[in-house]
Amino acid sequence: MHAAGDKPVKPVFLLLFACLLMTSCAKVGSDAWCENMEEKPKGDWTANEAGDYTKYCLMGLDPDEE
Repeated sequence: MHAAGDKPVKPVFLLLFACLLMTSCAKVGSDAWCENMEEKPKGDWTANEAGDYTKYCLMGLDPDEE
């Protein structure tokens, strides 16, 4: 039996791991990244994401050339 303060760590770890798996791992500026950003609500974008989206998805700059 667990003491009142003991909580299983495994469920929390599994939840965090599942969240990481669901997070997009696409490289910034890639077609997949641009598509993911288009699906993400604009209000949830960071300033860096908005700038990167403009440079790579709208202006067509190559992220590998920087």
